Amino acid sequence: MKVTHCELAVSAASPQQFPRDGLPEIALAGRSNVGKSSLVNRLTGRRGLARTSSQPGRTRLMNFYRINRAFYLVDVPGYGYARVSKEERRRWGSLIEGYMRDRPQLLLVLLIVDFRHPPTEDDRMMYEWLVWHGIPLLVVGTKADKVSRGHHLKHVRIARETLGMAEEHAFVAFSAETGLGRDELWKRIEERLREKRTKAKVPSP
Repeated sequence: MKVTHCELAVSAASPQQFPRDGLPEIALAGRSNVGKSSLVNRLTGRRGLARTSSQPGRTRLMNFYRINRAFYLVDVPGYGYARVSKEERRRWGSLIEGYMRDRPQLLLVLLIVDFRHPPTEDDRMMYEWLVWHGIPLLVVGTKADKVSRGHHLKHVRIARETLGMAEEHAFVAFSAETGLGRDELWKRIEERLREKRTKAKVPSP
């Protein structure tokens, strides 16, 4: 996909602040400091679009990035970060779960894991929750440049087995540093957007 326009449209702390234009949405979910912001920047080709931080847990809002005025990439607060209060984590969890379960504009969730290591228990729980609720998903392993190419298949196998991934769910190894996986990820996002447009044109029986 050629990105000709992108902007941070909304940073939402509650559903009342979500965009109301009805554009499709692709959400990014993952642990704090797993590289979601870097992924957004590499996908869009705009280095400073999403702010990155070495301190986990900094993203406490849902950031809606409007792409080509046609859809949103939605960066949700990271999970699994212990150095925030239980009340704060509960609020984040409620906001994220409500969004993913009830948002009609949501077409796909990119579940972001660290390719260097086996997925965590939090990653596995998120995967199972998405599957349970029938939410379309794609697993993306970030920081893949830190793993030698000869070990990629092994790391993909470990990730799939740890998560208990179904055959129909794809796994994309990604690197914000080198751009590995960028084209494949855009291809899969575009497929979901096309499916949405096709369904919208089919009249109800």
